[in-house]
Amino acid sequence: MFTGIIETLGKVESLQTEGSNIHLTISSAISNELKIDQSISHNGVCLTVIAKDDNSHTVTAIKETCDRSNIGQLTIGDSVNLERAMLAHSRFDGHFVQGHVDGLSTCLNIENQEGSWLYTFSYQESEEMMFVDKGSVTINGVSLTLVKPENNKFSVAIIPYTFEHTNFKDLKIGDHVNLEFDVVGKYINKQAKFYLQNLVKENLINLK
Repeated sequence: MFTGIIETLGKVESLQTEGSNIHLTISSAISNELKIDQSISHNGVCLTVIAKDDNSHTVTAIKETCDRSNIGQLTIGDSVNLERAMLAHSRFDGHFVQGHVDGLSTCLNIENQEGSWLYTFSYQESEEMMFVDKGSVTINGVSLTLVKPENNKFSVAIIPYTFEHTNFKDLKIGDHVNLEFDVVGKYINKQAKFYLQNLVKENLINLK
C-alpha cells in the first residue's frame, strides 16, 4: 500500500527484454536502501525489486503491466516517480494507493498559471471508474485532487514543489500517464451496483 507522496525520482539506466517481460534497471537516491523482494511504486505501478547495487535496482514488468501502464513505453534516460510502501506508524499524507494501475490517460493540455500548472487529461469513463469533483486520483503514482471531471476529461493543479520533484516537469501534451482511481470509490461503486441489481431481481425497483 502506498500514499501517492513521491519520495524521489529515478532514472532508467537499462532495459532488457526476456520473453514478454521487461527488466528495468533504475538508479535513484534510495536504491541503496532497498531490499530484494521489496515492493516499490514506479510511476504508480507496484513492482518487486529483484536485484540491486549501491546506486541502482532492477524490477521486472510482465506483459499485463506493460499493456496497462506506461512502463512499457519507458526509454533509457526517462525519469520515474518512486515511492516505497507506507509504514504503519507514519503519517498518511496522500490517500490509499494500491499501485494497481487502472489504465492509461493522455495529457491534453498544460496551462501555466504563474505559480502553479493546470494539467488536463482524458480518461475512459466506465461504471467502475468514475471521478468525483475534489476527489482523489493517482497520476504516475502522485496523489492529486480532481478538478472538474466532465466529458471524459479532468484536470489537476500542480504546485511548484510537486512539479520539481516528480516527472510532471517532463510531461508533454500527448504523453501517456498511469491512472489509478480511488480504491474507496471503486469499492463503494461496486457495492452500490450490486445492491441495485439485487433490488431489481427482487422486483423492488425498476431501473428502466
